[in-house]
Amino acid sequence: MADPAFPHYAAARVAAERIRAHFQRHHEQARRLGLSPVAPEPDATAIERIADAAFWASLRREEGRSPKISLAYLPPTATPTALRFERQLPLTAAGLAKLAPAVERPGIHLGVWRSDGEFRVWGTTHDLPPLCLVVEVVMSGLLVVKHRRETLGKFENVAVLEGDQIKFVPALIEPPAEATGVVPSRLGIELPAPLAQAARVLVLLSASMRAHGRGGALLVVPAANRAWMESVVQPVLYAVSPPYAELAELVRDGAGEELFERQAEARRAVDALAGLTAVDGATIVNERFELLAFGTKIARRHGSPQVERVLLTETVEGSARVPAPPYQIGGTRHLSAAQFVYDQRDATALVASQDGRFTIFRWSPEDDMVRAHRIEALLM
Repeated sequence: MADPAFPHYAAARVAAERIRAHFQRHHEQARRLGLSPVAPEPDATAIERIADAAFWASLRREEGRSPKISLAYLPPTATPTALRFERQLPLTAAGLAKLAPAVERPGIHLGVWRSDGEFRVWGTTHDLPPLCLVVEVVMSGLLVVKHRRETLGKFENVAVLEGDQIKFVPALIEPPAEATGVVPSRLGIELPAPLAQAARVLVLLSASMRAHGRGGALLVVPAANRAWMESVVQPVLYAVSPPYAELAELVRDGAGEELFERQAEARRAVDALAGLTAVDGATIVNERFELLAFGTKIARRHGSPQVERVLLTETVEGSARVPAPPYQIGGTRHLSAAQFVYDQRDATALVASQDGRFTIFRWSPEDDMVRAHRIEALLM
């Protein structure tokens, strides 16, 4: 039953069955693999009801602020560290908005479960079992539906609901360890094999860059040459010599996903590197994640024409490939990154906007132009 104070949120109703099918596939896979325990499998009604309440709560304001909450669908017995309310609360927009100030910190989820046919908020938890449905309010009118992966603590985004827009995140490809050349990656864009195999590191860097909210640019260049220096203003004010290798060493010594699940120092290294992108100018690393410079001013390479158009795409199902001038994607930072990749076609540029948008620039030989690939749907 919907919150009686509001009409149904139409996008939640439209998306619910598709999201239910996603969870059904993952639960069937978990059963085949014998994975246990996992969270209860949500039905379409639960998905619609939770998203409906979250959406209307996101439009309310408490003490001048929009709520930021995370709702997890599981019974209180499914998590050993649950904080349980003596009296469970109805799942309403008003109730969620009132609770929001207490649970807006990252990693805190409001537990929701169906009791006697009614959806109720039973308390809070930090721990979620794999495949737990989570509906997170990112900002007013913007929800992300996600779940914990079967074998890792990280989340996998399923869909983004923004007003009347529904964006489904496709299943992304994991390149084989022996891959060479330019190959598909978990970011939904083709990358050089070393970067594609370290795509989880790039996701963490991207999320950390996006989180500091100041905008920033990270340029990833080949380790084998220094041609990139032709595309930056000399002298480089904050050049690093020798290259700073803290993150590079952790990536080299770790085992991909296990590295970032088990080693707090890796998180600190990621945040330290991402923090440098808040300085005016671009941060430059090589494909081994060795830091070469930061606060670097990008300049058009001598004799190179100015980039006039890029091919804009997005990591969501059904995304169109739209040619556009770089200034339509963002400001000076985006234009500079597009120019850098146009001039240095074996480089990759990651650009965070202050408004939360995130774009990866790569040269596309197939299209003979720079490709601007928006990935914020993966990072929320």
